Amino acid sequence: MTGAAAHEVRARFDDETITVYQAYPARIAEPALEAGTFVDPFKRGRMTWIKPSFLWMTYRCGWATKSDQERVLAIDITRDGFEEALSRSCLSHFDRTRFSAVEEWREAVRSRPVRVPWDPERDLHLNPLPYRAIQIGLSGPAVERYVENWVSGIRDVTPLAHEIHAAVAAGNIDAAASLLPEERVYPLPAALTERIA
Repeated sequence: MTGAAAHEVRARFDDETITVYQAYPARIAEPALEAGTFVDPFKRGRMTWIKPSFLWMTYRCGWATKSDQERVLAIDITRDGFEEALSRSCLSHFDRTRFSAVEEWREAVRSRPVRVPWDPERDLHLNPLPYRAIQIGLSGPAVERYVENWVSGIRDVTPLAHEIHAAVAAGNIDAAASLLPEERVYPLPAALTERIA
């Protein structure tokens, strides 16, 4: 994607929902798929990371081959929930343009239930690109809101990850690219852009 801005949220979305990705072992994925949200043995007390970038997710889970990350789930969450999460977030790194001192930033990290790092986006070979993909770490009350209110559906996209990986491995890059979920720049409200970009 030429000319991409360094810190834009890119995602698959419609008027009501946005898709994020997570990778889990079958023992967590199967009950979640059956229930339509995350249930035991999913642990609400742990930070959970959601990623709007399909390729960043496949990079993180090694095309669904890493231990305890063998199932890639596409989770549709409400756009209201997504934006609520970002409104309660803090960047995971100190930024002197936002905080006058490191301690002020640390206090923000402690007091807000959502963490936002930006990491290099990945290409089909999982090499880093010159622009960034957002990750969103939910903890405490944000996890509760995610599970109880924001999740509107869960799909298993592990076969898609495997199919794209097989096409890449065979050198069929055009075929692999044609299978990728379409991700567009998400129209964040200005206040949220100011908070996270």
